Amino acid sequence: MAAGRAWSWYRSQLAARPVRTQAIVSGILWGSGDVIAQKINASMQDDDEERPIDLKRTAACCIFGLGFVGPAGHYWYQGLDRFVKRKLLLTPNSPRFIVAKLVPDALLEPVHLGLFFSLMGFTAGKPSSQVFADVKRDIVPALLSGGMVWPLLQAVNFRFVPVEHQLLYLNSLCLLESAFLSWVNKQEDAAWKKKLMAFITPSSPPSPSPSPSPASSQQEQGQAPSPSPVSS
Repeated sequence: MAAGRAWSWYRSQLAARPVRTQAIVSGILWGSGDVIAQKINASMQDDDEERPIDLKRTAACCIFGLGFVGPAGHYWYQGLDRFVKRKLLLTPNSPRFIVAKLVPDALLEPVHLGLFFSLMGFTAGKPSSQVFADVKRDIVPALLSGGMVWPLLQAVNFRFVPVEHQLLYLNSLCLLESAFLSWVNKQEDAAWKKKLMAFITPSSPPSPSPSPSPASSQQEQGQAPSPSPVSS
């Protein structure tokens, strides 16, 4: 069957050229995810205007997958597996083994998101100050939303998927993640972001203003201030 031949070809390419193969697959899937996100955003608009695909934005997602997710993901998951097995000496697929992989993987996620949102901003031609403001605006909602499901998906990955195919598993999920992150980035100052940030970082109550002195009160009322008593 075609699927079987494609899988055999992929495995042969992965064995011969692992970094290049995973980089190309990541670039294709991240670009495809952005196209899905743009279609979702267009369908959510109130008007019936047909919006063309932003090829520049899609190209940025492809570059992110090709230049960062693929190469970095290959070395990250291979190195993480060796570290947990050889340095921590944990039994493969045990609960402690899975948790030992989940913790550093979760710590890396803010870096991943920050790089993605920064690349999207600079590709759109925004100044650095605006890019950093957008990253600050988008990263917490993306972390909290993804944090509801990502640890579970990664636990399945670390438990059941061989290490050489863990990035392929993630790349398949990245088709959805790329669509989600592109959608979050495109939402800009959406109401749900503002409500979420207000819930996380409630504003401090205003400090009470200092009581006016009697002299200033008299001056505001047009009266001359009372003279201070002179000690004899």
